[in-house]
Amino acid sequence: MFDVPTTLSPSRVDAFTNCPMAFRFSSIEKLPEPPGVATTRGSLVHRALELLFTAPAPERTAERLEQSLDTALAEYRSHPDFTGLRLGAEEIERFEHECRVLTDNYLQMEDPTEVREIGLELKLAAPVGDLTLRGIIDRLELDQHGGLIVTDYKTGRAPSAQFEQKSLGGVHFYAFLCDQVFGQRPTAVRLMYLKTGETITATPTAQSVKFLTTRTRAVWKAVERACVTGEFRPRQSALCRSCSFQRWCPEFGGDPDRAAAETAEAQRLATV
Repeated sequence: MFDVPTTLSPSRVDAFTNCPMAFRFSSIEKLPEPPGVATTRGSLVHRALELLFTAPAPERTAERLEQSLDTALAEYRSHPDFTGLRLGAEEIERFEHECRVLTDNYLQMEDPTEVREIGLELKLAAPVGDLTLRGIIDRLELDQHGGLIVTDYKTGRAPSAQFEQKSLGGVHFYAFLCDQVFGQRPTAVRLMYLKTGETITATPTAQSVKFLTTRTRAVWKAVERACVTGEFRPRQSALCRSCSFQRWCPEFGGDPDRAAAETAEAQRLATV
């Protein structure tokens, strides 16, 4: 009934396991989603940190980071992810303040002049059978012995202890990509939670990489089966409150088969 995707990323794996129905709307039918404040704020802060690390190590000062954030804010003022938020003057002021708090917090977590980065916003892809796994690494760097470290910035809150390993799943995904592309498994994978100032670090092993590929294959097989049968089952959770597709979800009395047509009609009317 639906074309089977040939690539998967960490976010898409999580999206399917969180709710197959929402995955259908976003990844299979590719229906547009309105931007969210948290997502846009996160993207903007990522951009500011990327700009910081384009400067030579000795120049990565607090002043340089402030300039980088100002540049990122200027870039985003005309970006659809920001303009689509339709923020008022006070909301824009609050948004920018929250971005500055996150970048200020970053400087309390590490000294950027000591980071030996070798890749920023690095796009990697590797085949697993007929499937291609892909991802974007926020920062790839070298440790003091020349080993690889994968660092992922997070602008939300750090997870509780019981969900900590689940949060590292995406970064282990990147460890697999490094192993396949560079022939070297990272010595560490890190999640830097800028909101709370916490860093979660793990050491990937051959076993963790194998588990990652096994789990991803299983998810892809489930995606393939759902595409063939057309059965993308909704899964209610706290995520439903912010879901852009709730109006078409059967769990809320909607008809998923009307989503694509109604979205196309709304887009047509918007351009008339």
